[in-house]
Amino acid sequence: FWQYGEWEEVRVDDLLPTLGNKLVYLSSPERNEFWSSLLEKAYAKLKGGYRALEMGYPHEAMVDMTGGVTEVFNLPLVSMNLPELLRNLLAKGALINCANGKGPLEQKNELGILFKHAYSMTAVERVNTSNGFVDLVRILNPWGNTEWTGPWSDINSGEWRTVSPEEQSRLNRVRREDGEFWMSVFDFQLNFDMVEVCHLTQALGEPGAGVKPWNCVMHHGDWVPNISAGGSHKSSLYWQNPQFLLDLTEVDFVPGNTTKTCSFIVALMQKYQRLRRIRVHLFLHIYPAHPKTTFLSSEDLLKIPPICYNHYSSGREVIIHSSLHPGRYIIIPSTSEPNQHGEFLLRVLTEPGNSATPAQKPTPHDVSLIKEPSYPHQAALPSLVSIRQLFNKHSDKKGSCKPLNLHRLLSEALQGGVLAGSEKYLSLEHCKSLVVLMDSHGIARLDWDDFETLWNKIRKWTDIFLVYDTNKTHHLEYREVEPALKAAGITVNDLLLQLVGLRYTEPDLTISYPGFLYLLMKLETMIHKFQAYDMMGQGTITISYSQWLHMTMYN
Repeated sequence: FWQYGEWEEVRVDDLLPTLGNKLVYLSSPERNEFWSSLLEKAYAKLKGGYRALEMGYPHEAMVDMTGGVTEVFNLPLVSMNLPELLRNLLAKGALINCANGKGPLEQKNELGILFKHAYSMTAVERVNTSNGFVDLVRILNPWGNTEWTGPWSDINSGEWRTVSPEEQSRLNRVRREDGEFWMSVFDFQLNFDMVEVCHLTQALGEPGAGVKPWNCVMHHGDWVPNISAGGSHKSSLYWQNPQFLLDLTEVDFVPGNTTKTCSFIVALMQKYQRLRRIRVHLFLHIYPAHPKTTFLSSEDLLKIPPICYNHYSSGREVIIHSSLHPGRYIIIPSTSEPNQHGEFLLRVLTEPGNSATPAQKPTPHDVSLIKEPSYPHQAALPSLVSIRQLFNKHSDKKGSCKPLNLHRLLSEALQGGVLAGSEKYLSLEHCKSLVVLMDSHGIARLDWDDFETLWNKIRKWTDIFLVYDTNKTHHLEYREVEPALKAAGITVNDLLLQLVGLRYTEPDLTISYPGFLYLLMKLETMIHKFQAYDMMGQGTITISYSQWLHMTMYN
């Protein structure tokens, strides 16, 4: 399953829950077909149990299954030619769900459509009838049995008598109540009010003949509170948020359309939203840029209005799906309030030939009145190039980093920076735990990919540590622990704070820099493990969330 930019493998056995010798959950009408039941079991294991799959969001499940980008829109708000829009979406391999939310859950309207029930759209066709051409859509009810009973339905519909047998054969029309049915686009708009579209990317490879998925570029990032200067929200877009350069050069090929524009989709996903139980409202802004500009200063942002933006949302993902004239643009992902913590994944979908890359900040030689933002870790830690050299120096011949190697590596990395001297508080036990908590292969050692993930966490947490180390002693005062944890996106209660004081502080009740890294790594890992067993995100398994942290942190 696709999880925040990575494919995660889930292994299951073939023991499926039954009652009265019948499957309790998803089943196929074919007695020997079990792939869907096994897929459901794997997805339930990923999310924490079968109960976690009840009443979810289909568009989020489609992302997890395909690695695509989803958008949700209301049919009354679709102003363009709907059949043409749907045809273009399906031609690019998009998955389309639809629903009617205007009635009681799972009850039928007078023509057989279930309320608040997820249907799939499987085809859009212009059909030749004896009365002229009609646009039809083919809809699938995954439950089967219950179907549309209005015009163009499968059973006893007079409209099909106006269509030749050859045309019906082209449509692969099936005359039985199997859950799949045809209806006119007009009736579709009357009986459905919400559409979910999952745009496919190259993540799955070539989906099928004639299907042309979007090109997709992914960028991981995070917002760290209290790192940069304040100011107005628009000014803080420069100080606190990364910028991404969008180059649009390839114009869409649309027969008969003389408007030369380039289509694109920008999707901003916040990571681990439910895990941390923190609602961050997301913004996306897209600004025009000069052909030679790769970065917008705070002065630029105060002068230039955004050309595209979304209405802020606390959902898992927000998107902008639009088209612009060829040119250069800047994408800025942000939170609705300054100084909010969060990790994000930015995905940019474009037609072949267009691109999106991290925007390059101006070099000192390019700067006149522009103040360059900086991050505290830059004065404390080596660059990524230097740390790669240190990794190669201290890892074994197979490119693996064991706890002792990690201890030597981190000790050398801290020398020479503003945290020099704090390495004496780094213990081998810290490094053993860091290796165990970050090891993705179960071999008690880190390869470069594992270490790079750890190093990115260390850089982010170092920023937070240096902000709250107000006395510059390389130790956090006990009173600074709670706000520092909150800046890292972790909220703890008084009992856990007492536990931190007992278990993770030095004799003078301060936390050293290495101890702070270890504490955050421990907390983050335990929260992830708790979430794996938390049914439906309710904050309880067989013990409470706080009890879980209390128990696991003391180990």
